[in-house]
Amino acid sequence: MTKDSDVVRGYPHLDTVRAAITALYRRLSPDGVRSYAPSVLPVEAAFADADDLHLGAQRVAHALVRHLRLPDARVIVSFREMEHAASVELTAGPEYFIELNDRFRTHRRDIGAALAHEITHVLLHRLDLSFPGTRDNEILTDTATTYLGAGWLLLDAYREDQLTSQKLGYLTPEEFGYVLAKRSLAFDEDPSPWFTSPQGYTAYTEGRARALRDGRQPPLTAAGWTGRHRYAKERRHAAGQGGQGGPVRAEGYAFESGPDGLRVSFACPTCHQRIRVPVRGRVRARCGLCRAVLECDT
Repeated sequence: MTKDSDVVRGYPHLDTVRAAITALYRRLSPDGVRSYAPSVLPVEAAFADADDLHLGAQRVAHALVRHLRLPDARVIVSFREMEHAASVELTAGPEYFIELNDRFRTHRRDIGAALAHEITHVLLHRLDLSFPGTRDNEILTDTATTYLGAGWLLLDAYREDQLTSQKLGYLTPEEFGYVLAKRSLAFDEDPSPWFTSPQGYTAYTEGRARALRDGRQPPLTAAGWTGRHRYAKERRHAAGQGGQGGPVRAEGYAFESGPDGLRVSFACPTCHQRIRVPVRGRVRARCGLCRAVLECDT
């Protein structure tokens, strides 16, 4: 448990989160990412007070192993006093050895959240997918857990009362909500009925609003009037330079001249891979990474 003032809010890790989504598509392919639909359902992670502690933890762990498409093998879950929420041995297997903080003996409904993060560590290890540095690698793990359908448990474990607050994972609540919304938009899935935490649900709605903004930025046709007006101004400026002075950069996109004329580059709203299209009015772009088809007005 941590004091409310210790919970970081907002989007301080957003660039790393977006890079993590791109890395997942590159490593797994679009079909591989979509193979993680649907999400882990609440019944699969449910843990009643009357359940046997170790048998219940192993049952939830097995459900998460199956969902994350890891080889089905024995899961050994133990509890001990430790600084962090959990740890996992990244061995060749086939068994999975996971240690949980002793406090989960009495906070059983959050065992699934802690296990989801640790088992995703195993998945990323076996995929040989990592980011340099502990901080960025943990952000990658939280992002992968959420985007692949198990991380809503981590956001639902975020709770507050008048005296204390609890949050698991390295992403802020709003960043968890953002990634979860990215998944819901890509998979056409609505996770909102699964939340038991009012604070978790609020963070999801805030993150969803931020995620929707990604699909409303120029040169996408869904951009609003203000964005379109700013885009037109920057486009005139870039065209007036005639390729002199390098690319003209603006918020979310950049113009550059090439042998076939002016082009604009921007991030795919689904996977955040950079896309380049000619500046010639209405065009339809297809992301080469996630295969999303985007309507643009360049």
